[in-house]
Amino acid sequence: MHNPRNRTGQLAVELLFLSAIVITLVGGFVSLAASFLNLSVRAQNQAQAFAVAEAGIEYYQWHLAYSSQDFTDGTGHAGPYVHTYYNKNGTPIGQFSLSITPPPQGSTVVTITSTGGVLADASIKKVITVRLGVPSFAQYAWVLNSPVAFGTTAQVYGTIYSNNGIHFDGVAHNLVESALTTYTDPDSGQNEWAVYTQSGTDDPQPPTALPSRPDVFTAGRTLGVPAIDFAGITQDLATIKSLAQSSSGYYAPSSTALGYDLFLTTTTFTVYKVTATTTPASRCTNDENQAGWDPWSIQTESVYATGTIPQNGEMFFADNLWVRGHVNGVRVTIASGRFPVNQTTYSNITVNNSITYGNFNGSDTIALVSQNNINVGYASDDNLVIDAALIAQNGWIGRYYYNSHCGGNDTRNSLTTLGIMATNLRSAFAYGSSGFTTRTYNYDANLLYSPPPSFPLTTNGYTLISWEEIQ
Repeated sequence: MHNPRNRTGQLAVELLFLSAIVITLVGGFVSLAASFLNLSVRAQNQAQAFAVAEAGIEYYQWHLAYSSQDFTDGTGHAGPYVHTYYNKNGTPIGQFSLSITPPPQGSTVVTITSTGGVLADASIKKVITVRLGVPSFAQYAWVLNSPVAFGTTAQVYGTIYSNNGIHFDGVAHNLVESALTTYTDPDSGQNEWAVYTQSGTDDPQPPTALPSRPDVFTAGRTLGVPAIDFAGITQDLATIKSLAQSSSGYYAPSSTALGYDLFLTTTTFTVYKVTATTTPASRCTNDENQAGWDPWSIQTESVYATGTIPQNGEMFFADNLWVRGHVNGVRVTIASGRFPVNQTTYSNITVNNSITYGNFNGSDTIALVSQNNINVGYASDDNLVIDAALIAQNGWIGRYYYNSHCGGNDTRNSLTTLGIMATNLRSAFAYGSSGFTTRTYNYDANLLYSPPPSFPLTTNGYTLISWEEIQ
């Protein structure tokens, strides 16, 4: 016969077992909820720490906008620099700590590391590193203040910009830009689009719309862009002169002759005084009636000085100047000018022999800054290489027209450049029957944030180069 007491005991055991399961489940849910809550709070604190770290970066960007050369947070001593972070109610909720690495010599790139934390959880840290730099005007392969024409054999690797019109028949491997929409081409006298080509098929004249022409403009062309103040990209020669006259620079006064010939040899130099230039043959004449026409080639010279390329990289010559040679591990700006400034006595720089780098990683840079022209003379290398940023402050960058009666050098084989060409007046290196048969203009991207000494910068302040979350 069934005993009711046994059944009651069995139910009690089952209830006890079921209660244990429920309690375990409830405890698990409570623990899980607590874990989720902790994770949620931690995630919120991590997000807040990240925001604090970002605030540190934004703060120092603002600081550099007002004090571009202060890399010590206004303290004058080494960091890190710690700031309290407040919420909108003025309550402190965290801190950011800044480590700032100033630009190395010859660069504008500053590295900022911001570590953000919150008071609610000291174990949480977020770290962000950014690199900021002030871009130089060496963001173009060519910068022109006048109309220009590029022939069919021209190859340009880098952006071309002109405040005037551009007739381009070669191949442009980057953007071609003009501040104008249309212009009158001085060669044809016709009204043309401000960037146009006659390569293969002629571009239509305004107002007919331009085709894309990727065969010529591989990255496109842009019209009506904001004009560049060309005076802003020309060097302040007086400043370079002053820096060159300091104990860490090199300065040469008037030669009392025809100028100087500067020969660069790795990290050293030799300066020669030019005592005579070549006299053109009787029928070697200025057929194009070009201002300043001359063979610009040296006949005799004598040693003037020797030395090591100066510490501050500033060299100034108060006379006409020829430059040639090779550098390795050197950053130098070489300028030519006469003072007081007088248009009739502007000096020129001539490059007849190659100027080359030993390194192409930014450690080698050369700037040639001329008060007037940067010429390539008659007796130039057949295959001329110029690794340099060139600025013709008031004149042109180019080679004069030399007729066939000048001798065997009227036509040269190739010109290859690496850097930037900034010219006030129209440039020319070929005239069909004279000049360089092929021209290749390469852009040196290292110049953008690591320009030569005293090279002009943009007025836009620091821009973001890279951003990385470290932790």
